[in-house]
Amino acid sequence: METQTSVVHMEHVHKQFSGVSVLDDVSFDLRRGEVHALAGGNGAGKSTLMKILQGVYSLDSGTVQIGEEEFTSLSIETARKAGIGMVFQEFSLVPTMSVAQNIFMGAETLDSCHFLDKKSMRKQAKQLLDRLGVDLDPDVEVGTLATGYWQLTEIAKALRADARVLILDEPTASLSAAETERFLDLVRHLKNEGISLIYISHRMDEIRKIADRITILRNGKNLLTSNVADISDEEIIEGIVGQHTEKLGKHQRQESKIGGTLLKVTGLSANEGVDNVSFEVRAGEIVGLAGLMGSGRTEVTRVLFGIDKITSGTIELAGKPYAPKSAKDAMSHAVALVPEDRREQGLVVSHSVRNNLTLTRLDECRSNGLLSNKKIEAIASDLIQRFSIKVDDPAAPASRLSGGNQQKIVIAKWLGREPDLLIMDEPTAGVDIGTKSEVLASVTEFANGGKGVLFISSELSEMIAVCDRYVVMKRGKVVAELSSEGIDTEADLQLAIQHAGTDADESQSIQGSEALEGKES
Repeated sequence: METQTSVVHMEHVHKQFSGVSVLDDVSFDLRRGEVHALAGGNGAGKSTLMKILQGVYSLDSGTVQIGEEEFTSLSIETARKAGIGMVFQEFSLVPTMSVAQNIFMGAETLDSCHFLDKKSMRKQAKQLLDRLGVDLDPDVEVGTLATGYWQLTEIAKALRADARVLILDEPTASLSAAETERFLDLVRHLKNEGISLIYISHRMDEIRKIADRITILRNGKNLLTSNVADISDEEIIEGIVGQHTEKLGKHQRQESKIGGTLLKVTGLSANEGVDNVSFEVRAGEIVGLAGLMGSGRTEVTRVLFGIDKITSGTIELAGKPYAPKSAKDAMSHAVALVPEDRREQGLVVSHSVRNNLTLTRLDECRSNGLLSNKKIEAIASDLIQRFSIKVDDPAAPASRLSGGNQQKIVIAKWLGREPDLLIMDEPTAGVDIGTKSEVLASVTEFANGGKGVLFISSELSEMIAVCDRYVVMKRGKVVAELSSEGIDTEADLQLAIQHAGTDADESQSIQGSEALEGKES
């Protein structure tokens, strides 16, 4: 297989938004049958560069060559016809439509009578999902699925278009460990078929496993391009964050400050995914809620924040009965939730950065009964500085910011309220290692102040870095509680979760039975 022929060549690309330079003389090259990693800090310009290639954004100057054809401007349709496919970090699915309908949206198959050929589309959708190793009903409504399945549907949708170049923007950010391994196998399969892939990821282990070359952008400029085999993880991380950064390790916790029970959950059940759940979180403690996707972790957070209704059981908060009937009710009890999906649940992306930051603190922004722009600006400016949010204009819509800076807004708006209980569901999905370290440091500092944290993450290294204790869930139930003592590596935590509440019919581990069997063999 030839790997030196360029299928994409971007040269001297410039792009500005509102007079602010996002890409400055950037060049990028992709070879046939290559997986080329594209890395950089949040706001470095990665997604913007790829949206230019995909035809979403126009070029200010520069050229794009796809195959033998050179372009000074691209539309989405032109890029698609040239064989460019992209899986965005932000979902583009319609929640009320089925998986199959979303996969074929805009490219519906018609039968001989010119009616929708639903049977054919369902069959093809099932074949695509099988290629991804996903046992998912093509007829199920997307809005009823967990975030990870939205991402898999996006990937299937891109594959349906038979792209020769596939851009993957943080494709595993919402996937479990088992799903990630299956996805990486799929990437290898596509590469062997001669498909070229651009892989945007902050996960060093994935880049090391899957990529042939890596290009790093910093502040909208080319920093370096190298064979992955010729560069160390430390050099990649230093290139991304602009300074030497230690690998993610155990954050300094002040265990002596762990106090009495803050949250007590007893026999809690809900209509969906929560079945007789009991656990506690103490003041000053970070408790990791662990388990596979679909184990009930997110469903528990929804009940605790008043989104889903309690059907039985009790909750106590600081020794008093707590039964939130709405998110507003939860907020009035000093409970905060950083949700799993920042764009759908954590932000109003069409509103300004400033308004998003103050959305949870409008009472503080009033003067004589009316909202005060001066107070809004002061609170937003303080949070932007405290959480190092990279934004040139706080009045600009949040949609303009990178995923990592959007996530900082979600976290900042809640921590700014100084809650007593902070619930975090995948708080670092799609952020670079520098931002990840900042987020985890904020969580640790928050807990060290005597507050409680319930923490969910698919990246076990993050759980190990901050958690004092683990509550393991399977099939909507709590099956075990684990101390962090003696759990120092991802392998330690994987095995501990695997053995927690093991049943005779249990066939999955935190990495999936296939991964476990491969390890044992």
